[in-house]
Amino acid sequence: MKISIVGTGYVGLVTGTCFAETGINVTCIDINEKKISDLNKGVIPIYEPWLDRMVLNNVEKKRLFFSTSLKESLNNTDVVFIAVGTPPGEDGSADLSYVLDVARQIGKHIFNYTVVVTKSTVPIGTAQKIKAAIKEELDNRGAEIEFDVASNPEFLKEGNAIDDFLKPDRIVVGTESEKAKKVLQKLYKPFLLNGHPIFFMDIPSAEMTKYAANAMLATKISFINDLANLCELVGADISMVRQGIGSDSRIGNKFIYAGAGYGGSCFPKDVKAIIKTAETYNYKLRLLESVEDVNEDQKKILLNKIKKHFNNNLTDKLFGVWGLSFKPNTDDMREAPSLVIINGLIEAGAKVRAYDPVAMKEAKNILGDTIEYGTDPYDVIIDADAIILITEWPEFRNLNFKIIEKLLKTKTIFDGRNIYDMSEISENGFSYYGIGRSNVK
Repeated sequence: MKISIVGTGYVGLVTGTCFAETGINVTCIDINEKKISDLNKGVIPIYEPWLDRMVLNNVEKKRLFFSTSLKESLNNTDVVFIAVGTPPGEDGSADLSYVLDVARQIGKHIFNYTVVVTKSTVPIGTAQKIKAAIKEELDNRGAEIEFDVASNPEFLKEGNAIDDFLKPDRIVVGTESEKAKKVLQKLYKPFLLNGHPIFFMDIPSAEMTKYAANAMLATKISFINDLANLCELVGADISMVRQGIGSDSRIGNKFIYAGAGYGGSCFPKDVKAIIKTAETYNYKLRLLESVEDVNEDQKKILLNKIKKHFNNNLTDKLFGVWGLSFKPNTDDMREAPSLVIINGLIEAGAKVRAYDPVAMKEAKNILGDTIEYGTDPYDVIIDADAIILITEWPEFRNLNFKIIEKLLKTKTIFDGRNIYDMSEISENGFSYYGIGRSNVK
């Protein structure tokens, strides 16, 4: 079987590499010539554990190829995955221009039966637009070539994407064609051998499933953050509350960790998009509108605590920031809480020195010289007025208090992910601020 994947971003590159790992011939296509040139040289544009090794291995074994030509790759291709970006417009709706451009190119250049699969996260009804775009181009050619359109949403977690793809919780496929169903069953057969389920459904339901999954996870995060803020007011500890409710199998213990809000490329964009979809049908998703509002406020919680501690005077205060990416095991800073916090500190007249294990390059692209950058966790807190923990990378978890005491100007820690033991912090004479916990001063 031969497949093509259009788009070498996070989803496209992981998808193509993992399919190649099962022995399938894969060509990944992108119009960005530099990106394709870099990939052909073994330079990976994103950080994802193990991805670089897998790409190099499959390129070496001539199962994975990179190209800028969709036309050439469509020759004898069985399945084409569309994995290009769907960035949010100003009104929050998903921009389908890239998706439909690819659909038109497919219509111009296919010569044999092809299953066209949407891997990008797209609004309900997009598959019909893709089908119409391909059909229009085929009609312009006067060509009668059979094709089917399917929806196959991705459920990859950044930082764990390889495992998520190779050992999926579930595979969701929306299709209205038995022929396409058989092709995709064959394609995914290697992933089903260990009992991972595949669910076939109608296309609108598959498209909705992706949005529903991300919206549900975002809801859990905003729910626990909202409760955390109440816990501080009533004297409860959200960490204990989390244990109490997380042991209930109906609730579960995942995505109920209080913190500085969610970010990344998926949750913010997808929550906005599904809210916008509902609006087009004159329906309000009131719960998700609140989820979004809570999250925007939550990104400012740590900043508000900092200002309060320093009596709203941050002028020339220096803060050592630990963690910049929106979560560990990724260099992704899209919609990251760190950006809200850092920009707020700068606006208030403070100085920032930051460190992240893998996101430093991306941070410099975004923040430039507005902040300083350190080489390790201790380097950034020299003469700092406080430590601000934003991303819970493993290397930040065990504090060496003897070193920290010597480096910090004042013994203050703002813990945006509740990873520290409050009693240990208190015993060492530090002022401590967590999320939804009793502050130690």
